Amino acid sequence: MKRKIVAKVSTVSESGGPSEGPRLTQREVTYRARPRALLVAVAAAMAPALAVPTAARAATAAAAATLTVASGETVELTSTTTLSALTVEEGGTITVPDGYSLTLTVDGVETGSELAELTDGYGGVATAIAAGTYTGTVVLTVATANELAYSTLTFPFRQALYVGAGGVVTKESVLASVVGGTATNTAATGVSITSTGEAFNGVYVSDGSYALTSPEISFTGNGRCDFIGYGAAVLGTGDGATLVLDDATIATKGVVRTAVIADDGSNVVVKNSTLSAADGVLPDEYVPSSDPRYMIVVPWMLGLSGNVRATNLLGTDTRASYVNCDVSSENWGVLSVDEGSGCTLTAINCTVSNTGTDGYGTYAIGDVTEHILGTTFDVCSYATINWGGTVHYGDSTAEAVADLNDSLELGLTATELAALPEQATVINSGRFGVMWATGAPVIIDGGTQITTAETTFLSKSSAAVLTVDGSEGASISSGTGVIFQLMDTDNPGKTTVSGKPWSSETTAVYTEPTGTVSKVSGFDVTSATSTDASATFTDISLAGDFYNSIRGGTSSLSGMNLALTFDGGDITGVITASAAKHNISTITPADYRELGEVTNTAQAVVNNGVIVSLANGAVWTVTGTSYLSALDIADDASVTAPSGKTVSMTVDGTATAVKAGGSYSGAITLTVA
Repeated sequence: MKRKIVAKVSTVSESGGPSEGPRLTQREVTYRARPRALLVAVAAAMAPALAVPTAARAATAAAAATLTVASGETVELTSTTTLSALTVEEGGTITVPDGYSLTLTVDGVETGSELAELTDGYGGVATAIAAGTYTGTVVLTVATANELAYSTLTFPFRQALYVGAGGVVTKESVLASVVGGTATNTAATGVSITSTGEAFNGVYVSDGSYALTSPEISFTGNGRCDFIGYGAAVLGTGDGATLVLDDATIATKGVVRTAVIADDGSNVVVKNSTLSAADGVLPDEYVPSSDPRYMIVVPWMLGLSGNVRATNLLGTDTRASYVNCDVSSENWGVLSVDEGSGCTLTAINCTVSNTGTDGYGTYAIGDVTEHILGTTFDVCSYATINWGGTVHYGDSTAEAVADLNDSLELGLTATELAALPEQATVINSGRFGVMWATGAPVIIDGGTQITTAETTFLSKSSAAVLTVDGSEGASISSGTGVIFQLMDTDNPGKTTVSGKPWSSETTAVYTEPTGTVSKVSGFDVTSATSTDASATFTDISLAGDFYNSIRGGTSSLSGMNLALTFDGGDITGVITASAAKHNISTITPADYRELGEVTNTAQAVVNNGVIVSLANGAVWTVTGTSYLSALDIADDASVTAPSGKTVSMTVDGTATAVKAGGSYSGAITLTVA
């Protein structure tokens, strides 16, 4: 059975005038006034700039209608409808005409929206009104559809506020979900948006400029894709979009229910705000996948768990900046970059944290540049996972912040700039510091303090480029005593699947390689190239070990060197080629925390050269047997042993004095006795 419900009121066009549409009269619905708290301040603040649908303005003494959709019945709504009660029986369906979307709010709260199962095509990402009884001020908003394509899928967005180039587009907005505050075509202040349904967006800004001041957004329920922002609280997209959030409070709980997303060349600035994201419950039919269309959990091969990241940065030349903010995710990630190119992520005087058991502070991929200034990290797993970006940890000096304010168009006033205290970046990680999956630069300077429970810098078969300047007080501390580990990748990859809409699953396993490694003819272990990992430490005191455990000898990787330069300062520890072994030889998704966990045994160089240069008075105090392939000691530098011991060296098996000004290459062994 199918029937159509039409209210005898005019809808409102984008320009605020009446919109003509089909008028069916099978049933009338009487509107009643919305409670005053639900009105979006139309009388003065919003009119004429922002028109509010007639349903929101209508006032009548008559009681609002009720509606029951019986099992097996389909009711089609052609315009926004207000009720005092709605009952949808199991098997009952409410639809709208093609080109429109349907959103249910009860007392100003979006609710009842339920995602379809994960299947390919449009139906796999659409929502329907769930069976149940809803009472209060029940508004069924019929809005113009906002259908966005991502890869092979189309996502039918529904949003509380849709902002286009000309301002708020009322016909694509669900204004019944915008509570309190004031809003115009250029800004909203003090509004509240609450969702307990699925895949509902809060504020969607496309190619326009908008300022959100003191919004409160609370979302509970799953999203479906954070590569396009389906279900995000706030989203800015388009190279003409500028979205500024100030004093925002955003809390989300749900699978990929992201707090803030910047996409497609937009400039999103978030300041003085608190953002938090907590995990949701995965759909029963879901199998973890790295296919971006369906990736709603973090790939386990990153050594992480979780199904929501607090923020995401996407697209080309997109900018996302966080200033004086508290940003947290339960697990997975806090400040994420994914599928981006030429993007810029900035955090100034922020607090970045995980509240669960796993997670990273930032993710760097797609030649992104990340500016982390004066920010405190309290993360479970990694400060940063680097997959090809440039990351700078430093101080929020007035000069540095002013430069970013100009170059990134942050829009901070002179008063705001003056109010930002200069402070150092502080990183506390429950596991690692930076993990490289692809070679890329990381710069550490100023008074940055890095404290990790495990290895500080972990490079997996990657030509990492690390530069640390300790001249202004930067410090590094590793709980396990390993400062830098270059190792073979333990990423198990993914498996191709059938019978699911996604192309791959992240269910492959990692198996430790065995057997003796053979030397690769022609691979030079004595000189560094751009395909090797390198680190330079200037004027810093370090205590810890450096290992290169690359096996090499395969078609994909002949070998990889670790080139270390100590320019001034001192280092106390072992620097050596090694063999690394995981705690368990086979690592499955259930063992995800075993990834990156290796024990080193020092051994002679094979395809894993270790090249050490000591310059400008640098002192290396050798604490254990170290195998190198090249060693250069400047005239004012030295290699020594702990007090009461001596260090000796052989080169290609021949005892050789360790002298300032010496340059050595070959099979170098340093021992301490």
